[in-house]
Amino acid sequence: MTSLPLSRLSRAAIAGAALCSGIAFAQDAKLPTALTVTAYDTGSSGFNMVVAIGKMMKQKHGSDLRVLPAGNDIARLSPLKSDRAQISAMGVGSYFAAEGVFEFASEAWGPQPLQIMLSSTSCNGLSLGVAKDAGVKEIKDLKGKRVGFVVGSPALNQNALAIIAYGNLTKKDVNIVEFSSYGAMWKGILNNEIDAAFATTVSGQAREAEAPPRGLVWPPAPPADKAAWERVKKVGPYFYPHKATCGAGGLSPSNPVEIPAYPYPIVVAYASQKPELVYAFTKSMIDNYAAYKDATAGVDGFAVDRQNLEWVLPYHAGAVRALKEAGVWTPQAQKHNEALLKRQDVLAKAWAAFTKASPPDDKAAFEKAWMAKRGEALAQAGMDPVFD
Repeated sequence: MTSLPLSRLSRAAIAGAALCSGIAFAQDAKLPTALTVTAYDTGSSGFNMVVAIGKMMKQKHGSDLRVLPAGNDIARLSPLKSDRAQISAMGVGSYFAAEGVFEFASEAWGPQPLQIMLSSTSCNGLSLGVAKDAGVKEIKDLKGKRVGFVVGSPALNQNALAIIAYGNLTKKDVNIVEFSSYGAMWKGILNNEIDAAFATTVSGQAREAEAPPRGLVWPPAPPADKAAWERVKKVGPYFYPHKATCGAGGLSPSNPVEIPAYPYPIVVAYASQKPELVYAFTKSMIDNYAAYKDATAGVDGFAVDRQNLEWVLPYHAGAVRALKEAGVWTPQAQKHNEALLKRQDVLAKAWAAFTKASPPDDKAAFEKAWMAKRGEALAQAGMDPVFD
């Protein structure tokens, strides 16, 4: 069986304990001369943001940032797991990896102790874009409508299910139409094959779809409906209410819409990554924000006052130090972080016990058995398994 090395788990525990015990950091933590960061594909907003940050670090520190583009979450995390890269600019796949679900519920992976450095929350939202001619005014109006899914992309599909949950709908209430890729799904909007698809409001595909004859709208998900938001978070706990003021469908500061969002990109490292390195990287992003904030769309979202300190992933000890120095870390954030570190510990122990107990060789049976063990361990610890 291939599982996370004990040394990494041990170091993860040390990194987590640092948040409570105040591990000693090098007084003059500096960036190394070269770093490798993985990101989304070349040309994506996430890739462009990391390039902008790398340019700043070259100018300010003389540190060369090598950006490795990758088309999926496995490809983005593999270099970190094998110590060929130190940092990754991920999406919500970072949460799925930490939880050991979907593509990470496999023999080669399991729960990964990923921890946040900083993340970007900008003017955009992430929700279901709906063809205007479908007549959908509210999310509940999606009942019976055609919703796009992408084969082999559980993150996109889970996101769509979380959004329709706001309207008290489930997968059975809509007509799921599957596509081979994200791009093909959005072509489905243009070709009138579907009525709704998940995206960020600033995606190029959404921009293309807003043109006549169909047009594009983003049905609102006002935070005032607490029950609706409880349903959203049951399916996608990583979502939070957000006022989107930019993107397709005419969104602007004068024409905002309240829809779900989550940070993107999410700059993460393994818990085992050296606290000094994480501190230096995070501190540079905070202290030199003005040098890159206007470089590309969305990178302004890395502002220290836009950090969600109580999200679904814990912050790395090195990042916590930088955030404390910036004056934004709070007792509430500390308490939340400690709970998330405990969750990662529960998952790590459950995985270790599961892989030592001769789990099934068959891929589907392995995943089913792991998910059962995972759910049992979290429930025993008084934690919501979230995923069945």
